[in-house]
Amino acid sequence: MRTLLLRLAAAVVVISLVATACGGDDPDETVATTVATQAATAATTQAPPAEEPAGPGNLVEVAVGSGAFPTLVAAVQAAGLVDVLSGDGPFTVFAPTEEAFAAALDALDMSPAELLGNTELLTAVLTYHVLPLEAPAELVVTLDGQSVATVNGAEVTVTIEDGTVRVNDATVVATDIEASNGIIHVIDTVLVPPELMGPGNLVEVAVGSGAFPTLVAAVQAAGLVDVLSGDGPFTVFAPTEEAFAAALDALDMSPAELLGNTELLTAVLTYHVLPLEAPAELVVTLDGQSVATVNGAEVTVTIEDGTVRVNDATVVATDIEASNGIIHVIDTVLIPPSSG
Repeated sequence: MRTLLLRLAAAVVVISLVATACGGDDPDETVATTVATQAATAATTQAPPAEEPAGPGNLVEVAVGSGAFPTLVAAVQAAGLVDVLSGDGPFTVFAPTEEAFAAALDALDMSPAELLGNTELLTAVLTYHVLPLEAPAELVVTLDGQSVATVNGAEVTVTIEDGTVRVNDATVVATDIEASNGIIHVIDTVLVPPELMGPGNLVEVAVGSGAFPTLVAAVQAAGLVDVLSGDGPFTVFAPTEEAFAAALDALDMSPAELLGNTELLTAVLTYHVLPLEAPAELVVTLDGQSVATVNGAEVTVTIEDGTVRVNDATVVATDIEASNGIIHVIDTVLIPPSSG
C-alpha cells in the first residue's frame, strides 16, 4: 500500500509540471505543433538531395537535339560513326549546314539516298570534319595559316581574314556548341578530303609539284595565272629548271631581267601552250605535224627512235594531269619565231 501511494504522488507531480510548462495553451495546438515539427524533421532527414542540372549530351545527342543537322546526323548513322562520336573524345566537329550538304550533292550530282548508301565516301568525308581534340573558338583563332590533322589523317588549313575564320574553303558561321565529349563549329561548305579531289588546275599542279619554280614565277610575272587556271583545256610544255638556266645564259639575262620583261615572257610562255588537251597517246600521232599554240605561232612535233621532240626540245616526262589540261616536261625553252 505504501508503495502504491508513493507512485500516485509522483504521477501527480509530473502532471503538475507539464501543466505549468504548457500554461494556458490549447492542447490541440500543442499536438499540432509537435506533429509539424516531427514531419519537418523527417522530411529533412529522409528526402533525397536535389539533383544537379544535367550537362549537355555527347556530340551526336547535341546534333540530334538541335534539329539543325538532319543530313549530318543521317550521314553519321549511315557511316556507322555514332559510337565513335558518342565516345570519350574529346573531338571538334566542323558541322556543315543543310545548305552546304545540298550544294555538295549538286556538285557531286548525287541524291541524298546515293550519298547515304556510299559508306566508304561518307566515312572519308565525315572523318575529315573531325579533329581529335577539343578546339574552342578561342583556340581556333590562334591557328591562322596552320594545318591541323583530322581523324581522317589528312589535314585542314585554318585561315583568318578580316575576322572571318575559314577551314579550307569553308567559312565558320557559328561556334562553340558544347557537348560532353567535345565541341561543334558550324561551316557553310562540306569539306572534301584530298584523296577524293581531282588534281588542281595547271598552275596549282605546277606549284604543288615543286619542280617548276622558274616557270611558275614567269607565269605569275606575265599575269597568266588566271588564264592557265581557267577552263581550258590546255597542254603545257613545261621547261625544266636546267632548260631555263640554259636559256638565260643564251640570252645573257638574269632571272630578274627575264621576269621584268613581261612582253618577252608573255610571248615565250604562250608559245609553250596548246589550246587543247593532248596526252602523250595523241602527241605520238602528230609526227611531222605542226600545231598552233596560244601564241599563234606553230610548234612542230617529230618522233625518232621513240624520242618525241617539240621543235628542238625533247619531251622528258609526260601526262602530268591537271583539272584543265595536261603537262609534258621538255628539256629546252621554246623560242617563238618572232622572238628568235
